[in-house]
Amino acid sequence: MRVRHGVVGLGSVLLCVVAAGPAQAHGAPTDPVSRVYGCSPDGGDAARSAACRAAVASNGASFAAWDNLRIANVNGRDRQVVPDGKLCSGGLPAYKGLDLARADWPSTRLTPGATLNMRYVSTIPHTGTFKLYLTKPGYDPAKPLSWSDLPEKPFAEVKDPALTDGAYRIRATLPSDRTGRHVLYTIWQNSSTPDTYYSCSDVVFPAGGSGSEG
Repeated sequence: MRVRHGVVGLGSVLLCVVAAGPAQAHGAPTDPVSRVYGCSPDGGDAARSAACRAAVASNGASFAAWDNLRIANVNGRDRQVVPDGKLCSGGLPAYKGLDLARADWPSTRLTPGATLNMRYVSTIPHTGTFKLYLTKPGYDPAKPLSWSDLPEKPFAEVKDPALTDGAYRIRATLPSDRTGRHVLYTIWQNSSTPDTYYSCSDVVFPAGGSGSEG
């Protein structure tokens, strides 16, 4: 299953995104669709995919709390706190189905080297920093996602812009050397709460570099 996505021009690699409020910040990417949102009751066609059905079965419950995949007091120690093979769930048992190693997760088509326009829905705004990673060339979706699949540094780091119509709009230039299926891994570290949010968005880069939507 493919999720439609509009990609435009080239943009900067380093930008800013914002938030502020009580200790219950919530959020997740809806475009490119994240596993937790796509497999939630709000996920529409994506939620009916074979991958999402398997994830819910593994979980033993639906992903109704799609905006609550967070860990407190990580303080930037993501690679020490979140275990290999459990990056998409953040190591949280309530989201374990998101870690299934499959090549048929609902995905979004992107163009190498083009501008990513991420929509990250947040039900409560908070100040914080978004870090975006893309799995390395040669990533194998049939294997559990590990930290070694991600570069050491994010391709974009986005800090403190405003919440607009209930979502953060994050623009960044995508790496130009990816083809095939990859995972866009997003970390949102709040600065106004102790929480850090994690999400996996499955994306596909056409071999010819064409990002026509599918």
